[in-house]
Amino acid sequence: MINKLVEKIKQTHAPIVVGLDPMLNYIPEHIQKAAFAECGETLEGAAEAIWQYNKGIVDATYDLIPAVKPQIAMYEQFGIEGLKAFKKTVDYCKSKDLVVIGDIKRGDIGSTSAAYAVGHLGSVQVGSKSYVPFDEDFVTVNPYLGSDGVKPFIEVCKENKKGLFILVKTSNPSSGEFQDQLIDGRPLYELVGEKVAEWGQDHMGDDYSYIGAVVGATYPEMGKVLRKVMPKSFILVPGYGAQGGKGADLVHFFNEDGLGAIVNSSRGIIAAYKQEKYASIGAENYADAARQAVLDMIADIDGALQNR
Repeated sequence: MINKLVEKIKQTHAPIVVGLDPMLNYIPEHIQKAAFAECGETLEGAAEAIWQYNKGIVDATYDLIPAVKPQIAMYEQFGIEGLKAFKKTVDYCKSKDLVVIGDIKRGDIGSTSAAYAVGHLGSVQVGSKSYVPFDEDFVTVNPYLGSDGVKPFIEVCKENKKGLFILVKTSNPSSGEFQDQLIDGRPLYELVGEKVAEWGQDHMGDDYSYIGAVVGATYPEMGKVLRKVMPKSFILVPGYGAQGGKGADLVHFFNEDGLGAIVNSSRGIIAAYKQEKYASIGAENYADAARQAVLDMIADIDGALQNR
């Protein structure tokens, strides 16, 4: 799957991923009204609103981008109906030939970790039949329980040619409370990065490993170090836009070939119509605002890479 992601990035010239992280207050009133008229002010109604909102954004942007990243918590908050919307979103994105990165941040051990991996990346046996539950192409994994929590995912990835993005240095302000702690004079996140590179050596695509890393855009100098530590790992970069990251911060995350990283923007794209810059487009045309935000993000990152 890493080969497909790299090829899609080359085709679109857009090393970006749209985070499909819907909150009800992002969803324009006309979509909510229609969903509630059909399903009532219920969890089912909320899920229907999310699904229609996502579909509009995907329809407006799929030709510009290589990938999407739905954050499962935004769906889980609406219970089973929300998870149905998550699955519909995954399937619809794949029907548009988008790579789907399931942002699930699972971190457990043994059979529990294996069950998470099977549910999101593999297939489950039910009697004589086999089913693919969620079927993302990549998922995010928390490695801070050690290899016991990661290796079950790697095994499922090998079987199904899927991939991982492992949390190494996250974009949130308090990440340093643990991730920056020094061990023999080196920060913990650097040691985790070395482990990611090690895991990836045995799971290579044509040029990059199926085992990637998550490194926040809000820490560009750390990204520079980690790029060298993990030369064959794709880096998923959150923190662009709404969290403060911009194109000029991102150049160190990329290799000299212009590849090696994919940058996420969530509410900066999906709720772009709420920004002053795109307000004139209007809530009715929220998807057009999302498309323009994607085009602006592509231009920002491309300009930064051209001038590095």
